[in-house]
Amino acid sequence: MERLVKTGPGWRLGWNPNAPEFKGLVGTDDWAVELTEAELDEFCRLLTQLASTIKQLASELMAEEKIACEVESDLLWMEVEGYAHAYSLRFILNTGRSTEGRWHPEAVEGLLQAAATLKVF
Repeated sequence: MERLVKTGPGWRLGWNPNAPEFKGLVGTDDWAVELTEAELDEFCRLLTQLASTIKQLASELMAEEKIACEVESDLLWMEVEGYAHAYSLRFILNTGRSTEGRWHPEAVEGLLQAAATLKVF
């Protein structure tokens, strides 16, 4: 399989199975960072987990009510913040590179959909 980069308005997500160390890529139109396979897998897993949590909480929230939810593992810290139907996403790598990134609400849904199918061959 060759390198795959999925893009949409305000987001990029990539996978290169042939790269020696940094097989993943996350970013926006303005920035990107390479991730190890474990970091990319964890990014996709935690993103899906956060989206699922927001979906479950949506029925308990009023439309104008904001929410913040975070999750952390050994590799990453991630947070969503905003409304149940539109929220931003932030992440910090807990590994030696100490990278931080953020996506605006209009980019998160596309990023979430891409994360679910990035490594499905």
